[in-house]
Amino acid sequence: MGIVTARLRIASELRLFLSVSRRREWQEVAPDGTSTLGHHVESIGIPLTEVGPMILAGDRGVPPSYQPAPGDVVEVHPVPRPQQLPEEPRFLLDVHLGTLARRLRLLGVDTAYHNDMDDPELVVQANEERRVLLTQDRGLLRRRALWLGAYVRGSRPADQLRDLLERFAPPLRPWTRCTACNGELEQVDKVEVEPLLAAGTRRSYDAYGRCGECGQVYWHGAHSGHLEEIVRTARAWAS
Repeated sequence: MGIVTARLRIASELRLFLSVSRRREWQEVAPDGTSTLGHHVESIGIPLTEVGPMILAGDRGVPPSYQPAPGDVVEVHPVPRPQQLPEEPRFLLDVHLGTLARRLRLLGVDTAYHNDMDDPELVVQANEERRVLLTQDRGLLRRRALWLGAYVRGSRPADQLRDLLERFAPPLRPWTRCTACNGELEQVDKVEVEPLLAAGTRRSYDAYGRCGECGQVYWHGAHSGHLEEIVRTARAWAS
């Protein structure tokens, strides 16, 4: 009998999406004359949002819509880093990434986050505002209606932040956004916010910022050392 399968060579960076039982370099798929290469890649567990160039033997690039033929050998590569976007990156994070959202806002990155949105609502907002939807939910990334999403690697917020900075290289503007609501901060005179401050804060600090959206007041307080370390580390990763 002749060859009835096609072979996919999966780059090491993409194998984390494969089930443990099939986490290996070479994968065999069965061409059926209708299923696309993108369908076959997703069927083994890899979201297409994470896939970059796909190269047919002979160095011919093929799109996800290509229909594999028996005997084909296709190399499946990850999205190149930094990933090129048509405009400056703006993000929307799902409910499980609240700490990452606050760290991105601390760095001045435009980051929307809600702890009460379901998946369809997230897709609608991402599409309407042209935000990259960040998640660790592979099913959410496979929604056909979603214009652009990305899988966040890592279990710790620091690792997740580094992954995002390396993948999208967003411009960093630390201390310019509200970590609570993503609004832009404005410098304000101390006298304007004194009624909102505790007595100890009024005595200890003179420089203040206020969110133009929610009115939250900011100053370099007891936790600023930890936050400044996050900023210093992020700048080092981004350089």
